[in-house]
Amino acid sequence: MNVFEAVKQSVTTRQAAERYGIKVNRNGMCVCPFHNDRNPSMKVDRRFYCFGCGATGDVIDFVSRLHGIGSREAALMLAQDFSIPYEDGRNTGKPPIRPRLRRETEEQKFKRMERHCFRVLSDYYHLLRRWKEEYAPRQPDEAWNPRFVEALQNMSRVEYLMDVLLSGDIHERAALITGHGKEVRNLERRMAEFTAPDTAGNSEHGRQHRAAPER
Repeated sequence: MNVFEAVKQSVTTRQAAERYGIKVNRNGMCVCPFHNDRNPSMKVDRRFYCFGCGATGDVIDFVSRLHGIGSREAALMLAQDFSIPYEDGRNTGKPPIRPRLRRETEEQKFKRMERHCFRVLSDYYHLLRRWKEEYAPRQPDEAWNPRFVEALQNMSRVEYLMDVLLSGDIHERAALITGHGKEVRNLERRMAEFTAPDTAGNSEHGRQHRAAPER
């Protein structure tokens, strides 16, 4: 069995996406890495399909496009990373060799950073929107929950930053990524705290008071 057949039979696109740092939700949806995706619009299973930009294919196509490499390089990378044995007339009995990736261009690096920044901001914005609804005071004299306060303070600003990434010119987008890199990294760490079920108990209040992202 050659490397292409071995990889396609052994690895799903979802497994590859998660291995290479793409967050996939329980429904198998993720933010498409091939266009500026506001909400998860790509379905990843054995194959992948984006309902936004129409990108589709198998796991080798996905990795090839994600890393900007050829199909054979992508297949060899998957075989190496997932320890998949295969037969190759030029390489029988030898372990697969990880291909040397093409050096990432400045444009590819910028696009990768831009996608990452937008994904973090989008996740945070949807969390804030949920907090604004769930933690809104029900009585006039009820104390405001710190998460409700955080939503009021930050929703407009995060929405503005997302709009810049979607519709700003190259200089505005580059300035945002450079100027808010630390804030985005801090937000990403905070987002990880909310992957567990949210109990919103009193023990959470200390963490809630760290609500506003660093400016």
